Amino acid sequence: MGEAGDEELGTPHEPVPGAHLVRVGLYFYAVVMAAALIWRVGFYGEPIFFATAVDRAVGASPVQDLALGLLVGAAIVIVSFLSVVYTDWGSALAREMAATIGPLGTPNALLLAFASGLAEEMFFRGALQPRVGLVAASLLFACVHFIPRRALLPWTAFAGIAGFVLGGLFAWTGNLIAPVTAHILINAVNLPLLEHRFARGTDSP
Repeated sequence: MGEAGDEELGTPHEPVPGAHLVRVGLYFYAVVMAAALIWRVGFYGEPIFFATAVDRAVGASPVQDLALGLLVGAAIVIVSFLSVVYTDWGSALAREMAATIGPLGTPNALLLAFASGLAEEMFFRGALQPRVGLVAASLLFACVHFIPRRALLPWTAFAGIAGFVLGGLFAWTGNLIAPVTAHILINAVNLPLLEHRFARGTDSP
C-alpha cells in the first residue's frame, strides 16, 4: 500500500488512540473487579472491603484512612517525580511509558487512573492478600507490571515497592480506603504528567 493507505490503517508502531485504550482498560478492569468479588465474596463469603473478620467488626475510620491514603500517595508521587527529573533511568522510564501509552488526554487519564486504582486494589489487596499474604501479593503485583524491556524494568521494581506499601496500608487500617485512595492519587497525578512532559514530544514541565 502507499503512504495514504498506511495513514488510514495505521502501523503497529503507532500509539493506541487514547479513547480506545481507555475503553479497553475499562473492560479489563471491570473483569478484574468481578474476579476479585467472585473470589473473595463468592468463594469465601468474606467482605472484600476488609482485611479480616475482626477488621470488619471494628469498622473503618473513613476520614482518617482517606487522609492516610492521600499522604502516602502524595509521598510516592513526589518520589516518582524526583526520579524522573533527577535520574537518567527515571527519565528513560517516563519516556518509554509515554511512548507505549500514547497521548491520552487528561480526562481519559483520570478515568483510567480511577478504574485501575480501584480494580487493582480490590484484586491484589482485597482478594489476594488475605489468601497469600503481604509478601506474595506484592511480588505478584510486581510481576504483572513486568514488561521485558530494559527501560521499563524500573517500573516493575517501583510497582513491587508500591505493592508492599499499599499492602501495608491494607493490613494496618484493615480496609481498602487508604490503599485505594493512594493508588488512585498516584495514577491520577502520574498519568497526566506523562502526557504533559513526554507524550506530546516535549520535556518541558
